[in-house]
Amino acid sequence: MTDTAARATELLALHRAPELLTVVNVWDVVSARVVADVPGTRALATASHSIAASAGYEDGENIPVEEMLAAVGRIAAATALPVTADLESGYGDPGGTVRRALDLGVVGANIEDRMQPLGDAVRAVEAVMSAAHEAGVPDFCLNARTDAFVRDEGRTPEECLAVAIERGRAFLDAGAPLVFVPRVTERAHVEALVDAFGPQRLTLIVVPGSLPLPELEALGVARVSYGPWSQRVALTAVQQLAERALAGDGLLPDDVRLLN
Repeated sequence: MTDTAARATELLALHRAPELLTVVNVWDVVSARVVADVPGTRALATASHSIAASAGYEDGENIPVEEMLAAVGRIAAATALPVTADLESGYGDPGGTVRRALDLGVVGANIEDRMQPLGDAVRAVEAVMSAAHEAGVPDFCLNARTDAFVRDEGRTPEECLAVAIERGRAFLDAGAPLVFVPRVTERAHVEALVDAFGPQRLTLIVVPGSLPLPELEALGVARVSYGPWSQRVALTAVQQLAERALAGDGLLPDDVRLLN
């Protein structure tokens, strides 16, 4: 797995650099090629929600793991850029699922904790990193996700922050190089998470209300992604075209892109 290991090292270096790594998530080969062709794109990330939706499934591991991995594999095969995949919570076998993804050339993954008991979540992190080491890819970019803010269960924002810090630190101690904390938008929370984890360890998703990217870079965030929002932007454009066409305006936008 020499090439895969080299791409993993490349992807880890992109996260450790002081420059913010920005990834616009993709869900199939054509979206991957469009994003990869944009100057400045340094890596690709898949969006599990978007892949599932494009195949007619609800989010949350409703798409069979074989279909998810097949989609991820097609994306990885279509680009020379490092690819990290959203593999939800690992489909009941985080280590085994990541090992299969590695065989497809994937060099990073999001794995959700879904707020399961911390010991179980830590063991999932250990299983993923063990599988990567055994495959000869020690720099595998596990983006260990905690749903402390997503599944707040009535906690206050400050209580969610404390839980995220506890779980994120445990994931880092277990070998994960990165911690993903979705739904964090407050500057004070970003500062606290970077302080707790260290610079270039925290990853975030851009949502309405997020801090500007230059500010996140200055705060020491390693990476931002767009999750399902990139697909939603694309589908909004299709919907708007349909609305215009059905209203009698059949003209295409002047800047529409031609694909091979």
